[in-house]
Amino acid sequence: MAIENLHNFLYDYFSANHCIVTSDGRHLDVQLTDVLDEKLMNRPFYWQYVRKLGMNGEPQMLKLSTEVEDPTSDRELIHFGTPRLQQIYSHLQEQGKFVRLYQKLAVNNQTPLIPWLVLNIKISFIGKEKKEELRSIGINMINGVMISQMIESLEKIDWESSICDYCYPISPLIRLRNSYQRIIDYLTEQIKIPEHDWAIESWKRMQEEKELLAYFYKTSSDNEKDLYQTEENAIEALYQPRIEFEIVNGGIFHISKSTNIPFTDISQNEQ
Repeated sequence: MAIENLHNFLYDYFSANHCIVTSDGRHLDVQLTDVLDEKLMNRPFYWQYVRKLGMNGEPQMLKLSTEVEDPTSDRELIHFGTPRLQQIYSHLQEQGKFVRLYQKLAVNNQTPLIPWLVLNIKISFIGKEKKEELRSIGINMINGVMISQMIESLEKIDWESSICDYCYPISPLIRLRNSYQRIIDYLTEQIKIPEHDWAIESWKRMQEEKELLAYFYKTSSDNEKDLYQTEENAIEALYQPRIEFEIVNGGIFHISKSTNIPFTDISQNEQ
């Protein structure tokens, strides 16, 4: 699990939602806005009260740590699977999973904009233990070039919800469904590369639990077969290793060809 990845994701999330954020690479100090305080801090009666009185609310400060073994006691530890991170995922889903944005440009001549499909994907490694990883992949829908951590490049560009004067979007040569599938295929191949010791250990644990279950039921009557099958299914659900993809959010971003986006074409790794 990439802690740096999570830290950057949180920084981007709070910054994009107009919070004042300071970071030292492990810790985040976040001055929440009214909106995020309502969404994350679970104090609805406070906001009802101040609004009823016509007062300005006082959003709270979040002090977060993405360091699992951080000895700092005055910070809230946040990592994959914590309720706070699930709140953030839910808020992102409320904001909309899919957007269409256009690069903000001040030009006097006809300027084509290239469509990029960008997906932020949560990869869950599920077994005896659960680990999660966030990946941001962008694909050029004209030539198929793919970029890892595309969200970092998008942050440096100004965006509009409607296309600017003198700009026009180029029609994709690679259809949306095919672009999506190329990203999923790339990630699928990537997760096959490392040794998945966690999966081996989880599979062994599942077999041990099933053998133990079979031992306890070896003298059972036919009437208990259904109960045995139920317990065996529960063991498989708990320990059988699997990897799942979940689209956190994404969008189509129309970008000028002249925009400098530093990248390595990861699509070549598919070969």
